[in-house]
Amino acid sequence: MSSVHLWLRHETRSTERRAPLVPHDAARLVADGVRVTVEESPQRVFDVEAYRAGGCHVTPAGSWVDAPDDAHVLGIKELPDEPAALRHTHIFFGHAYKGQDGAGSLLARFAAGGGELLDLEYLTVDGRRVIAFGYWAGYVGAALGVLAARGALAPLHPMERAELDALVRAAGADGMSALVVGAQGRSGRGALDALLAANTVLDGWDREDTRVLDREALLDHELLVNCVLSTTPQPAFVRPEDLTAPRALRVVADVTCDVTSEHNLVPVNTAITSWEEPARRVGDDPPLDVIAVDNLPSLLPREASVAFSADLVPLVPTLAGRRGPWREALRAFVAAQAHRAGGPRAVAPGPS
Repeated sequence: MSSVHLWLRHETRSTERRAPLVPHDAARLVADGVRVTVEESPQRVFDVEAYRAGGCHVTPAGSWVDAPDDAHVLGIKELPDEPAALRHTHIFFGHAYKGQDGAGSLLARFAAGGGELLDLEYLTVDGRRVIAFGYWAGYVGAALGVLAARGALAPLHPMERAELDALVRAAGADGMSALVVGAQGRSGRGALDALLAANTVLDGWDREDTRVLDREALLDHELLVNCVLSTTPQPAFVRPEDLTAPRALRVVADVTCDVTSEHNLVPVNTAITSWEEPARRVGDDPPLDVIAVDNLPSLLPREASVAFSADLVPLVPTLAGRRGPWREALRAFVAAQAHRAGGPRAVAPGPS
Protein backbone atom coordinates (compact mmCIF):
# COMPACT_ATOMS: atom_id res chain seq x y z
CA MET A 1 0.00 0.00 0.00
CA SER A 2 3.03 2.29 -0.21
CA SER A 3 1.58 4.07 -3.25
CA VAL A 4 -1.41 5.38 -1.26
CA HIS A 5 -1.26 8.83 0.32
CA LEU A 6 -4.22 9.74 2.52
CA TRP A 7 -4.60 13.38 3.54
CA LEU A 8 -7.08 13.87 6.40
CA ARG A 9 -8.38 17.42 6.10
CA HIS A 10 -9.80 19.76 8.70
CA GLU A 11 -13.58 20.12 8.51
CA THR A 12 -14.66 23.72 7.92
CA ARG A 13 -18.16 23.22 9.32
CA SER A 14 -17.98 24.45 12.91
CA THR A 15 -20.23 21.70 14.29
CA GLU A 16 -18.34 18.85 12.63
CA ARG A 17 -16.10 17.06 15.13
CA ARG A 18 -16.02 13.60 13.53
CA ALA A 19 -13.05 12.06 11.74
CA PRO A 20 -13.38 9.41 9.02
CA LEU A 21 -10.03 7.99 10.16
CA VAL A 22 -9.26 7.72 13.89
CA PRO A 23 -5.75 7.72 15.37
CA HIS A 24 -5.34 4.01 16.11
CA ASP A 25 -6.51 3.08 12.61
CA ALA A 26 -4.23 5.71 11.07
CA ALA A 27 -1.32 4.13 12.94
CA ARG A 28 -2.24 0.73 11.49
CA LEU A 29 -2.16 2.14 7.98
CA VAL A 30 1.18 3.84 8.55
CA ALA A 31 2.60 0.54 9.80
CA ASP A 32 1.40 -1.06 6.56
CA GLY A 33 3.21 1.52 4.44
CA VAL A 34 0.46 4.05 3.77
CA ARG A 35 1.46 7.70 3.92
CA VAL A 36 -1.00 9.54 6.18
CA THR A 37 -1.03 13.31 6.50
CA VAL A 38 -3.32 14.86 9.09
CA GLU A 39 -4.32 18.51 9.22
CA GLU A 40 -4.50 20.26 12.54
CA SER A 41 -8.09 20.80 13.63
CA PRO A 42 -9.11 22.40 16.93
CA GLN A 43 -12.63 20.97 16.75
CA ARG A 44 -11.85 17.36 15.83
CA VAL A 45 -12.74 15.05 18.71
CA PHE A 46 -9.31 13.38 18.46
CA ASP A 47 -6.20 15.36 19.35
CA VAL A 48 -3.75 15.74 16.48
CA GLU A 49 -0.93 14.56 18.73
CA ALA A 50 -2.52 11.11 18.82
CA TYR A 51 -2.11 10.95 15.04
CA ARG A 52 1.47 12.20 15.26
CA ALA A 53 2.27 9.50 17.81
CA GLY A 54 1.07 6.92 15.29
CA GLY A 55 3.50 8.08 12.65
CA CYS A 56 1.30 10.48 10.72
CA HIS A 57 2.69 13.71 9.29
CA VAL A 58 0.91 16.75 10.77
CA THR A 59 0.23 19.86 8.71
CA PRO A 60 -1.79 23.09 9.17
CA ALA A 61 -5.55 23.18 8.63
CA GLY A 62 -6.53 23.82 5.02
CA SER A 63 -3.14 22.94 3.57
CA TRP A 64 -4.66 20.24 1.34
CA VAL A 65 -4.95 22.87 -1.40
CA ASP A 66 -1.15 22.66 -1.76
CA ALA A 67 -0.90 18.90 -1.25
CA PRO A 68 1.00 16.73 -3.75
CA ASP A 69 -1.03 15.63 -6.75
CA ASP A 70 -1.09 12.03 -5.52
CA ALA A 71 -2.81 12.89 -2.21
CA HIS A 72 -6.27 11.45 -1.64
CA VAL A 73 -7.95 14.19 0.38
CA LEU A 74 -10.21 12.55 2.96
CA GLY A 75 -13.05 14.35 4.74
CA ILE A 76 -16.69 14.10 5.70
CA LYS A 77 -18.70 17.20 4.92
CA GLU A 78 -18.58 19.93 2.30
CA LEU A 79 -15.44 21.57 0.95
CA PRO A 80 -14.80 25.29 1.33
CA ASP A 81 -15.77 27.44 -1.65
CA GLU A 82 -12.16 27.88 -2.76
CA PRO A 83 -10.23 26.88 -4.76
CA ALA A 84 -12.55 27.11 -7.76
CA ALA A 85 -10.73 24.25 -9.51
CA LEU A 86 -10.22 20.93 -7.70
CA ARG A 87 -7.25 18.90 -8.91
CA HIS A 88 -7.02 16.18 -6.26
CA THR A 89 -8.96 13.02 -5.63
CA HIS A 90 -11.40 13.90 -2.85
CA ILE A 91 -13.14 11.35 -0.65
CA PHE A 92 -16.14 12.70 1.27
CA PHE A 93 -19.94 12.95 1.18
CA GLY A 94 -20.42 15.21 -1.83
CA HIS A 95 -24.25 15.08 -2.13
CA ALA A 96 -23.86 16.00 -5.79
CA TYR A 97 -25.52 13.28 -7.85
CA LYS A 98 -29.25 13.71 -7.23
CA GLY A 99 -29.74 17.36 -8.07
CA GLN A 100 -29.11 18.69 -4.56
CA ASP A 101 -28.39 22.36 -4.00
CA GLY A 102 -24.86 23.20 -5.10
CA ALA A 103 -24.34 19.91 -6.92
CA GLY A 104 -23.67 21.46 -10.30
CA SER A 105 -21.12 23.94 -9.00
CA LEU A 106 -19.22 21.24 -7.10
CA LEU A 107 -19.01 18.99 -10.17
CA ALA A 108 -17.92 21.96 -12.25
CA ARG A 109 -15.03 22.57 -9.85
CA PHE A 110 -13.81 19.01 -10.40
CA ALA A 111 -14.14 19.42 -14.15
CA ALA A 112 -12.16 22.65 -14.03
CA GLY A 113 -9.27 21.16 -12.08
CA GLY A 114 -9.22 17.63 -13.45
CA GLY A 115 -9.80 16.08 -10.03
CA GLU A 116 -12.25 13.37 -9.08
CA LEU A 117 -14.76 12.72 -6.34
CA LEU A 118 -14.97 9.30 -4.74
CA ASP A 119 -18.18 9.89 -2.83
CA LEU A 120 -18.38 7.86 0.37
CA GLU A 121 -22.10 7.36 -0.21
CA TYR A 122 -21.34 5.52 -3.47
CA LEU A 123 -18.86 2.97 -2.12
CA THR A 124 -21.03 -0.04 -2.89
CA VAL A 125 -20.93 -3.79 -3.44
CA ASP A 126 -23.84 -5.24 -5.41
CA GLY A 127 -25.64 -1.93 -5.02
CA ARG A 128 -25.37 -1.79 -1.23
CA ARG A 129 -23.28 0.71 0.66
CA VAL A 130 -20.33 -0.75 2.52
CA ILE A 131 -19.48 2.21 4.74
CA ALA A 132 -21.72 4.75 6.42
CA PHE A 133 -22.41 6.72 9.58
CA GLY A 134 -25.98 5.49 9.30
CA TYR A 135 -26.38 3.61 12.58
CA TRP A 136 -25.46 6.63 14.67
CA ALA A 137 -27.47 8.98 12.46
CA GLY A 138 -30.54 6.89 13.16
CA TYR A 139 -29.78 6.60 16.85
CA VAL A 140 -29.30 10.34 17.31
CA GLY A 141 -32.23 11.29 15.08
CA ALA A 142 -34.64 9.08 17.00
CA ALA A 143 -33.37 10.35 20.35
CA LEU A 144 -33.82 13.97 19.25
CA GLY A 145 -37.31 13.10 18.03
CA VAL A 146 -38.24 11.86 21.49
CA LEU A 147 -36.86 15.02 23.08
CA ALA A 148 -38.79 17.21 20.63
CA ALA A 149 -42.04 15.32 21.22
CA ARG A 150 -41.65 15.85 24.96
CA GLY A 151 -40.73 19.53 24.65
CA ALA A 152 -37.20 18.87 25.89
CA LEU A 153 -35.18 19.56 22.73
CA ALA A 154 -32.50 22.20 23.30
CA PRO A 155 -29.72 23.56 21.07
CA LEU A 156 -27.35 20.72 20.27
CA HIS A 157 -23.79 20.12 21.39
CA PRO A 158 -21.40 17.19 20.98
CA MET A 159 -21.61 14.61 23.74
CA GLU A 160 -21.16 10.92 24.45
CA ARG A 161 -23.87 8.31 24.21
CA ALA A 162 -24.40 8.06 27.97
CA GLU A 163 -25.31 11.75 28.16
CA LEU A 164 -27.77 11.52 25.27
CA ASP A 165 -29.41 8.42 26.75
CA ALA A 166 -29.78 10.20 30.09
CA LEU A 167 -31.50 13.16 28.43
CA VAL A 168 -33.97 10.85 26.69
CA ARG A 169 -34.74 8.96 29.91
CA ALA A 170 -35.33 12.23 31.74
CA ALA A 171 -37.74 13.39 29.02
CA GLY A 172 -39.95 10.37 29.64
CA ALA A 173 -40.98 8.53 26.48
CA ASP A 174 -42.90 5.66 28.09
CA GLY A 175 -45.93 4.92 25.95
CA MET A 176 -45.02 7.28 23.09
CA SER A 177 -46.10 5.79 19.75
CA ALA A 178 -43.15 5.82 17.36
CA LEU A 179 -42.64 4.55 13.82
CA VAL A 180 -39.33 3.96 12.04
CA VAL A 181 -39.53 3.71 8.24
CA GLY A 182 -36.52 2.05 6.65
CA ALA A 183 -36.21 -0.06 9.76
CA GLN A 184 -33.92 -2.73 8.30
CA GLY A 185 -31.17 -0.39 7.12
CA ARG A 186 -28.26 0.95 9.14
CA SER A 187 -30.05 4.13 10.15
CA GLY A 188 -33.21 2.23 10.89
CA ARG A 189 -31.46 -0.19 13.20
CA GLY A 190 -29.91 2.69 15.10
CA ALA A 191 -33.28 4.40 15.43
CA LEU A 192 -34.93 1.21 16.65
CA ASP A 193 -32.25 0.73 19.31
CA ALA A 194 -32.67 4.28 20.58
CA LEU A 195 -36.45 4.01 20.72
CA LEU A 196 -36.38 0.61 22.39
CA ALA A 197 -34.08 2.03 25.05
CA ALA A 198 -36.54 4.92 25.48
CA ASN A 199 -39.41 2.44 26.07
CA THR A 200 -41.64 3.75 23.29
CA VAL A 201 -44.49 1.81 21.72
CA LEU A 202 -42.59 1.02 18.58
CA ASP A 203 -43.34 -0.01 15.00
CA GLY A 204 -40.74 -0.60 12.30
CA TRP A 205 -41.62 -0.58 8.61
CA ASP A 206 -39.38 -1.45 5.71
CA ARG A 207 -39.74 -1.70 1.95
CA GLU A 208 -42.56 -4.25 1.88
CA ASP A 209 -44.50 -2.31 4.50
CA THR A 210 -44.43 0.91 2.46
CA ARG A 211 -44.96 -0.56 -1.01
CA VAL A 212 -48.64 0.25 -0.53
CA LEU A 213 -48.52 3.07 1.98
CA ASP A 214 -51.06 3.04 4.82
CA ARG A 215 -50.98 6.78 5.36
CA GLU A 216 -53.64 6.74 8.06
CA ALA A 217 -51.60 4.28 10.12
CA LEU A 218 -48.44 6.31 9.56
CA LEU A 219 -50.11 9.52 10.77
CA ASP A 220 -51.43 7.69 13.83
CA HIS A 221 -47.94 7.72 15.43
CA GLU A 222 -46.71 10.60 17.57
CA LEU A 223 -43.16 10.30 16.24
CA LEU A 224 -42.01 9.33 12.74
CA VAL A 225 -38.33 8.62 12.08
CA ASN A 226 -37.59 8.61 8.35
CA CYS A 227 -34.58 6.43 7.48
CA VAL A 228 -35.49 5.75 3.85
CA LEU A 229 -33.08 6.76 1.12
CA SER A 230 -35.30 7.10 -1.94
CA THR A 231 -33.63 6.85 -5.35
CA THR A 232 -36.80 6.47 -7.41
CA PRO A 233 -40.18 8.23 -7.25
CA GLN A 234 -42.52 6.93 -4.55
CA PRO A 235 -45.38 8.34 -2.47
CA ALA A 236 -44.18 10.84 0.12
CA PHE A 237 -44.66 9.95 3.78
CA VAL A 238 -45.81 13.37 5.00
CA ARG A 239 -47.24 15.75 2.40
CA PRO A 240 -48.39 19.35 2.84
CA GLU A 241 -52.01 18.21 2.64
CA ASP A 242 -51.43 15.91 5.61
CA LEU A 243 -50.98 18.92 7.86
CA THR A 244 -54.75 19.39 7.94
CA ALA A 245 -55.61 15.67 8.06
CA PRO A 246 -56.54 13.93 11.33
CA ARG A 247 -53.23 12.83 12.84
CA ALA A 248 -51.47 11.98 16.06
CA LEU A 249 -48.16 12.84 14.39
CA ARG A 250 -46.34 15.66 16.16
CA VAL A 251 -42.65 15.18 15.22
CA VAL A 252 -40.82 13.92 12.15
CA ALA A 253 -37.13 13.12 12.62
CA ASP A 254 -35.91 13.15 9.03
CA VAL A 255 -32.67 11.20 9.32
CA THR A 256 -32.24 10.85 5.56
CA CYS A 257 -32.46 14.63 5.25
CA ASP A 258 -32.77 14.59 1.45
CA VAL A 259 -34.55 17.91 1.62
CA THR A 260 -33.43 19.44 -1.69
CA SER A 261 -33.77 16.26 -3.74
CA GLU A 262 -36.66 15.48 -6.07
CA HIS A 263 -37.07 12.31 -4.00
CA ASN A 264 -37.70 14.09 -0.69
CA LEU A 265 -40.13 11.85 1.20
CA VAL A 266 -41.00 14.55 3.74
CA PRO A 267 -41.95 17.44 1.42
CA VAL A 268 -43.58 19.38 4.24
CA ASN A 269 -39.96 20.41 4.87
CA THR A 270 -37.52 21.64 2.22
CA ALA A 271 -34.54 22.86 4.25
CA ILE A 272 -32.13 21.50 6.79
CA THR A 273 -32.34 22.57 10.42
CA SER A 274 -29.43 23.73 12.53
CA TRP A 275 -27.75 22.79 15.77
CA GLU A 276 -28.98 26.07 17.23
CA GLU A 277 -32.59 25.38 16.14
CA PRO A 278 -32.78 21.65 15.44
CA ALA A 279 -36.56 21.54 14.96
CA ARG A 280 -38.73 23.58 12.58
CA ARG A 281 -42.48 24.06 13.03
CA VAL A 282 -44.19 23.15 9.73
CA GLY A 283 -47.76 22.75 10.96
CA ASP A 284 -49.83 24.46 13.63
CA ASP A 285 -53.22 22.78 14.02
CA PRO A 286 -52.19 20.48 15.56
CA PRO A 287 -48.47 21.34 15.71
CA LEU A 288 -45.95 19.38 13.67
CA ASP A 289 -42.19 19.81 14.00
CA VAL A 290 -39.50 18.45 11.66
CA ILE A 291 -35.90 17.72 12.65
CA ALA A 292 -33.62 17.75 9.59
CA VAL A 293 -30.07 18.09 10.90
CA ASP A 294 -27.72 16.84 8.19
CA ASN A 295 -24.80 15.79 10.40
CA LEU A 296 -26.58 13.95 13.20
CA PRO A 297 -23.71 11.53 13.98
CA SER A 298 -21.51 14.48 14.88
CA LEU A 299 -23.56 14.81 18.05
CA LEU A 300 -21.78 11.59 19.12
CA PRO A 301 -18.48 12.22 17.32
CA ARG A 302 -16.31 9.67 19.10
CA GLU A 303 -18.62 6.68 18.77
CA ALA A 304 -19.52 7.53 15.18
CA SER A 305 -15.91 8.07 14.10
CA VAL A 306 -14.61 4.83 15.60
CA ALA A 307 -17.27 2.76 13.83
CA PHE A 308 -16.82 4.51 10.48
CA SER A 309 -13.02 4.32 10.54
CA ALA A 310 -13.15 0.59 11.26
CA ASP A 311 -15.15 0.08 8.05
CA LEU A 312 -12.93 2.40 5.99
CA VAL A 313 -9.52 0.90 6.78
CA PRO A 314 -10.10 -2.47 5.04
CA LEU A 315 -10.91 -0.60 1.81
CA VAL A 316 -7.63 1.33 1.64
CA PRO A 317 -5.59 -1.48 -0.02
CA THR A 318 -7.81 -1.29 -3.12
CA LEU A 319 -7.86 2.52 -3.35
CA ALA A 320 -4.81 3.00 -5.58
CA GLY A 321 -6.19 0.68 -8.27
CA ARG A 322 -9.79 1.88 -7.85
CA ARG A 323 -10.89 -1.69 -7.28
CA GLY A 324 -13.98 -2.98 -5.54
CA PRO A 325 -16.20 -0.27 -4.02
CA TRP A 326 -13.82 2.46 -5.23
CA ARG A 327 -14.54 1.43 -8.81
CA GLU A 328 -18.26 1.90 -8.17
CA ALA A 329 -17.68 5.31 -6.63
CA LEU A 330 -15.59 6.38 -9.62
CA ARG A 331 -18.24 5.07 -11.99
CA ALA A 332 -20.89 7.17 -10.23
CA PHE A 333 -18.68 10.28 -10.50
CA VAL A 334 -18.04 9.74 -14.22
CA ALA A 335 -21.77 9.23 -14.83
CA ALA A 336 -22.61 12.38 -12.85
CA GLN A 337 -20.18 14.44 -14.91
CA ALA A 338 -21.61 12.97 -18.10
CA HIS A 339 -25.12 13.86 -16.96
CA ARG A 340 -23.99 17.41 -16.20
CA ALA A 341 -22.76 17.57 -19.80
CA GLY A 342 -26.09 16.34 -21.12
CA GLY A 343 -25.87 12.56 -20.75
CA PRO A 344 -27.90 10.13 -18.59
CA ARG A 345 -28.15 10.64 -14.83
CA ALA A 346 -25.65 8.94 -12.50
CA VAL A 347 -26.56 5.57 -11.05
CA ALA A 348 -27.87 6.01 -7.51
CA PRO A 349 -26.50 3.99 -4.59
CA GLY A 350 -28.36 1.17 -2.93
CA PRO A 351 -30.12 1.52 0.41
CA SER A 352 -27.99 2.03 3.50
